[in-house]
Amino acid sequence: MVQGATSDAEKKIISILKVLSESSEPLGSITIARELERHGIFLSERAVRYHLRITDERGYTQPLGRDGRMITPQGLEELRMALAPDQVGLILERLELLAFRTTFDPGKRTGQVAINTSLFDKDKFKKALVAMREAFRAGICVSELVAVASEGEKLGDVVIPSKKAGLATVCSVTINGVLLKAGVPIESRFGGVLEIRDSKPRRFVAIINYGGTSLDPSEQYIRARMTSVGEAARTGSGRILANFREIPAPSRSTVEEVIAGLREAGIGGVYVLGNTSEPVCQIAVGLNRVGMVLLGGLNPVAVAVEAGIEVENIAESGMIDFQQLTSFWHL
Repeated sequence: MVQGATSDAEKKIISILKVLSESSEPLGSITIARELERHGIFLSERAVRYHLRITDERGYTQPLGRDGRMITPQGLEELRMALAPDQVGLILERLELLAFRTTFDPGKRTGQVAINTSLFDKDKFKKALVAMREAFRAGICVSELVAVASEGEKLGDVVIPSKKAGLATVCSVTINGVLLKAGVPIESRFGGVLEIRDSKPRRFVAIINYGGTSLDPSEQYIRARMTSVGEAARTGSGRILANFREIPAPSRSTVEEVIAGLREAGIGGVYVLGNTSEPVCQIAVGLNRVGMVLLGGLNPVAVAVEAGIEVENIAESGMIDFQQLTSFWHL
């Protein structure tokens, strides 16, 4: 009986976290109750407040006074784990959504770009920046452009928790979005760990298909300590984060033009662009298709983790205006 009651309470907590995760603004108990009702879950405002006190105690939510509450990175992680059985393919859907929301115009250098958000202990942030220099200097990143935020501020959909510093790196899905706006359909196949030798790509040594996971591959590889980005930056040989895409062969010339425009605007990230129907990094490509390898946006952060610095990553964490980005070297 008690177990059933506990399970019911946990389901209500997960439902509340889901509502909060879908909002980029703080929500109060009245708004949460209304949103729950739209999904067929009926909780009074008082009941919502009761469950929010529990989520506060667990660190899943952050009270922001009269504005209401925001879900924390810890809350997002709990939500991901709780909904994992129902969310196979969630990352692929997330990539497609962020690509659609990307409005960046490389020529005008205006619009929204997709980002990843990484959270560091405030007193370890400077040490992390020093470690990350290697990856940025070696170009093992999507862009040298970043954004920084302090506790209470936002990066994408993430509110920076107390005693934390936030770093936004440009996500490779930004390239998807710009290509989509240029009329190029792009298929996101998998995220992986790419082995490089003498500064040249060799082969993927680990892959996770986007359509079969509810968690971001790069987050998992970093957490499992499967990278050696720092070594790759120093010696030209190591294991880095990379993503595999496919495009229609007739669009290759258009893609080259878009890549050149992005590079001029400070966004690179395209590591390999293959030829029609030819394997890329030992990955087979479909008939009349072209394979493309994009660098992982979290590669610099992986170097910090390799240096023993604790980091909490939220990949594909939302959008940011391009004008808010600044060069890493200005930090």
